[in-house]
Amino acid sequence: MGVSGEQSRKLGAPPSTTKLPLLDAAEVASALGTTRRHIQRLVTERRIPFVKVGRFVRFDPSELELWLDAQRVNPVPRPPRYGSSWR
Repeated sequence: MGVSGEQSRKLGAPPSTTKLPLLDAAEVASALGTTRRHIQRLVTERRIPFVKVGRFVRFDPSELELWLDAQRVNPVPRPPRYGSSWR
């Protein structure tokens, strides 16, 4: 009844490369320091990678790491302030 590895490749889904167990929304929320409701909203808006297992939503830890790296915002250096004296 499920989708085999060969069928998932035919559907265009990349095969999973993780050996770690999948996480649920509560575990992801705890790891990210946010609420379960926020994770559910990210899933609804399709802003976080997730896997559907039947009616359950699960998260691949390796995909979450890649997603987190993509969300990183680097600081912008401030230009020096001219006109102020530090004497």
